[in-house]
Parts: sequence; structure tokens; C-alpha cells
Amino acid sequence: MLATVRKQLINHPALIPLFIFIGGGVAMSMGYLARLALKNPDVSWDRKNNPEPWNKLGPNDQYKFYSVSIDYSKLNKDRPEF
Repeated sequence: MLATVRKQLINHPALIPLFIFIGGGVAMSMGYLARLALKNPDVSWDRKNNPEPWNKLGPNDQYKFYSVSIDYSKLNKDRPEF
């Protein structure tokens, strides 16, 4: 199969940018999914020792990927301790 793809790329070099952009999109989407699986506080990998990981988040923890107007270092705690 790779030989056929290589043959087509040699015969049609205009397909090279298509493969580059599709490969880059796949790599970025897989990276974002890995970040969601590892860094998101809603995901619990260890249910026995840490069944509710969202309760351990402090008011200064930034869990969003990108925040425009909120500075998490200046937030105060406004919820009860469990």
C-alpha cells in the first residue's frame, strides 16, 4: 500500500501538501485528545485512590486550554472545603 502511495505522489506531486496538512491535522487532534485524557479534571484514571479529582482543584488551577480574560493566579476561594 505504501508503494502505491509513493508511486502516486511521484506521478502527482500536487498531492504532497494534501498529505502534509492532513497528517498535521491528525497529529494535532491526537495531541489534543491526549491532553484531554491526561490533564482534564473530569477524567478519573484511579477511581480507588482518587474517585473525585475535581475536588482537589484549587482556585488558582487553570484547567482550561485557553482563557482570554481570567487571570487564575488572582482568584480567591469561594467554595466550601469537603
